[in-house]
Amino acid sequence: MKEKTSNPIHLRPRFSIELNDEKEKVIQKFKNALQNGNDKFPSRFVDDHIIIDVPKKEDHFWSPQLNIEVENADEDKTLLNGLFGPKPQVWTLFMFIHSLVGVAFLIFSVMLYVRWSLNESIILPLIMTLFLPLFWVLLYFLGRLGKSTGHSQMDDLHDLMTNILKN
Repeated sequence: MKEKTSNPIHLRPRFSIELNDEKEKVIQKFKNALQNGNDKFPSRFVDDHIIIDVPKKEDHFWSPQLNIEVENADEDKTLLNGLFGPKPQVWTLFMFIHSLVGVAFLIFSVMLYVRWSLNESIILPLIMTLFLPLFWVLLYFLGRLGKSTGHSQMDDLHDLMTNILKN
């Protein structure tokens, strides 16, 4: 089992594992471990995609989710592409806020230019044009804080996956 991980600075760490088993056998390992008597980690299976959540009693806003895509690499080799990330609702909220801040920055930048060209008061657009990038940086650090808050749960999900693959 060879595991290759992405750069640790990413908010949604990715990894890739090459296995010497067939794809169906790997999926069956996960199904046996997660659906037969292991209610601790809620999971869903959609074709070759596996989604594993943290236990309900430990779940909080920043709890991660493990998404695994099982692919054929060669005849007897399988490639697991994994992604640790927030629940889709949290990710959608963050992306919406990032988009909103980006659009607002563009609007206030244009407003700043127009008011400056017309020799009108530029105080509000100037303040917003300076504030919005700072808010964007704050959002980034909030995401990092959320990732560190759920890091132990991410380790638990990774350990669960590793134990399933070893059996």
